[in-house]
Amino acid sequence: MQIKFAFQWCCCLLSLTTSALVAAEKPNIVIVFTDDQGYADVGCFGATEFATPNLDSLAARGRKFTNFYVAQAVCGASRAALLTGCYSNRIGMLGAPSDRSRHGIHEREKLIPELCKEQGYATAMFGKWHLGHHKQFLPIHHGFDEYFGLPYSNDMWPYHPDGPNRFPALPMIEGDEVVNPNVTPEDQVHLTEWYTQRAVKFIDEHHEQPFFLYLAHSMPHVPLFVTDRHKGKSEQGMYGDVIMEIDWSVGQIVDALKRHGITDNTLIIFTSDNGPWLSYGNHAGSAGPLREGKGTSWEGGVREPCIMCWPGKIPAGTVCDELAATIDILPTVAEIIGGKLPDHPIDGLNILPLLTQGKDAKTPHESYCYYWGNHLEAIRSGDWKLHFPHSYRSLTGEPGKDGLPNGYTQGKTGLALYNLKEDIGETTDVKEAHPEVVAHLQALADSARKELGDSATRQQGSGYRPPARIE
Repeated sequence: MQIKFAFQWCCCLLSLTTSALVAAEKPNIVIVFTDDQGYADVGCFGATEFATPNLDSLAARGRKFTNFYVAQAVCGASRAALLTGCYSNRIGMLGAPSDRSRHGIHEREKLIPELCKEQGYATAMFGKWHLGHHKQFLPIHHGFDEYFGLPYSNDMWPYHPDGPNRFPALPMIEGDEVVNPNVTPEDQVHLTEWYTQRAVKFIDEHHEQPFFLYLAHSMPHVPLFVTDRHKGKSEQGMYGDVIMEIDWSVGQIVDALKRHGITDNTLIIFTSDNGPWLSYGNHAGSAGPLREGKGTSWEGGVREPCIMCWPGKIPAGTVCDELAATIDILPTVAEIIGGKLPDHPIDGLNILPLLTQGKDAKTPHESYCYYWGNHLEAIRSGDWKLHFPHSYRSLTGEPGKDGLPNGYTQGKTGLALYNLKEDIGETTDVKEAHPEVVAHLQALADSARKELGDSATRQQGSGYRPPARIE
């Protein structure tokens, strides 16, 4: 009996040891994704009127990415690209789906949580989804074990001051069931807090196994709300207060990891879905030196603040100036955890060397496409960015104030070439001096159009995959 007990005890110990080793080999992945946060809306990226000590600490212990991009400068399309590793126009997930939308993410698309679940990860998402609000499109049917949050943007509700009752009641969803059919202003005050509490609880419950956590804050998308904990705490006003609360949220996540001794085995990625919604004035963020903001293919719309921290793997206090993007996260996570990439084509590339190596590491992208909807508006290779003729919204008037928008006019650009290293603000068109660069970028664009399509040239890309639709 003693021998049998000893054998069982040893087997149990071996099993626990093996489980611990497996967990140690597969790092936890945490993605914090904010909404409409500008390039200069983090302390270490240039913010001056509010403090972000937790994000700054994350950068000090990890790496800043100064050339980090989203696929399109709008909520839904950006999120689709992040989770699938594809340009959003490849998979037909465009714009910002609302309560009227009949489409959503297709079941054939392989999302990051599905990739992680195949490797034994626990998965959870808290916050804004925006890949389809019908039940079959919700997170728990696409790889997430848990979900709590809003199906689309927090301004798609009856209380919007710019147009009351344009939308029906805004629902709060848990799993795939509505748990609050009418999110009120009083509820929005607590969104950042509630999402954070759920995230911390998930870490507390799953710290003994590898996990993937996707925390997609509704803020600082208008309308802005903040708890009394941070209300009135910034010099900038309500917008700064909201960013400070998001920074607090990051601190809570870091504290939970520390409490369970898993900080060194966790990769944290912080970024945003697109640039600032400039027409909202003091309720909008700042793109800093970048041109324009949300809804445009100028740098202010698609270049985002990004911080990654993975102690012992990512060198502390470092900066990466190479091009990287949200579409690269899925293939990079696959490389890190030994996951299997989708069988269909994706657009992202493995950027693990950009995370872990020194300045000699180079972007794997020969080119990067700037789409708006199905229109290829610009393309980049190296430091060169070529804009094709297109119209765009431009903040040339007096911006709005205190939650009301104003100031947009219609801008237009012809063919224009910029050197982003020398001219980050895209102020000086140098195409006449560099015809060979223009020709090279045009050739790259022609290849992209064949694969991904381009409404401007009326091309249907050979690699297009339509989204799912409700009959």
